[in-house]
Amino acid sequence: MIAWLGRKYIQRKQKKGVDLLSLLPESTLMPLRRDGLDPVPELGAVRDEAPVSRLKLPFGLRAWLVTGYDESKSVLTATGKFSNDYTNLMPSTGMSEDQNPGGLGFADPPDHTRLRKLLAPEFTMRRLSRLTPRIHDIVEERLDAMAKIDGPVDLMQEFALPIPSLVICELLGVDYEDREDFQRRSMARFDLFAGLGESFGAMSESLQYLLEIVRKQRETPGDGLLGMIIKEHGDKVGDRELAGLADGVLTGGFETTASMLALGAIVLLRDREHFELVRGDDAAVESFVEELLRYLTVVQVAFPRFAKEDVEIGGEKIAAGDIVFVSLSGANRDPALGADMETFDPARKSPSHLAFGWGAHRCIGAELGRMELRAAYPAFVRRFPKARLAVAAEELTFRQTSVVYGLDTLPVLLD
Repeated sequence: MIAWLGRKYIQRKQKKGVDLLSLLPESTLMPLRRDGLDPVPELGAVRDEAPVSRLKLPFGLRAWLVTGYDESKSVLTATGKFSNDYTNLMPSTGMSEDQNPGGLGFADPPDHTRLRKLLAPEFTMRRLSRLTPRIHDIVEERLDAMAKIDGPVDLMQEFALPIPSLVICELLGVDYEDREDFQRRSMARFDLFAGLGESFGAMSESLQYLLEIVRKQRETPGDGLLGMIIKEHGDKVGDRELAGLADGVLTGGFETTASMLALGAIVLLRDREHFELVRGDDAAVESFVEELLRYLTVVQVAFPRFAKEDVEIGGEKIAAGDIVFVSLSGANRDPALGADMETFDPARKSPSHLAFGWGAHRCIGAELGRMELRAAYPAFVRRFPKARLAVAAEELTFRQTSVVYGLDTLPVLLD
């Protein structure tokens, strides 16, 4: 009865436009809090005490926080015991079927298996390699534009946001006449995860826009991801399903890469040794990016999992129907991975981090993200060897309680 009343209360608040995160106790929001680039110390303390612990949610909802590395992998790989299905969220949030984002993140097998098979051929290294020249061109175009700006440059708006947006245009095969609108909408949606109350409306609007992109591709299929799927599978894949897949690519490939580009730039600009390493040593770039992915873990918490049956993880008994949140940022700082995991060390022999998730739901666009980061960082530091923060690092304002961690502005002096 309490849980039912709670769901009704949440639904009323949602209709009034209240941010649902404001209804949660601070202890529940702790996994989304950071001190600059680092998770708050409380997250590590919780992990050290109990890698699987209860989360206090209102209205009798039962939830767990998983912070240990091994325990996180156990949850992420157990697709038979945990569900990602979007419909599990509907009763407690008031979300409607029209707001169903679709795509891989909120799907279970066999739907997830089928959808991933549709996308997988487009994310092989052979297919992605065709984007390499265009990625480098996009980076250089942004650097050229930045060089023309007098005074401080907002690296977020001029560099971190446009690069992944334009790369996704190339990947999806968005027509050139649609790209300016696509980029504008992508950048406006960057705050998708800042508050759940705003998220569902953003999802619905994005899906409607992407449906128009899909319909254009249906009429004249191009060589991008959408066109290739249409050519190969035709009407076996509906417009709504294709829009959901495109939305998943946009969400997974745009927001995360934009945050990585910006936060990684801070790492470079606050430590001249790292700056010069990337500037002068091509061989060091790959390990630098890999360690950066682990250290920053911009997707702080994985999609929620719902226990389909009673299951034991890390010595704790999780009941069927319980919600499980995997703290990727907590798991990636777990001492189980090695020594000094709270520090950034580009020379570290990189462990198998969870920045892209793990198991069947591991980010399908992981290699594309790596390609963008490996292209952007060296090009930036070589073009602007005197680049530095325009404000003290302590003055930067980061997004709070955001699943995808980042910041709104990053003022930088280029010369």
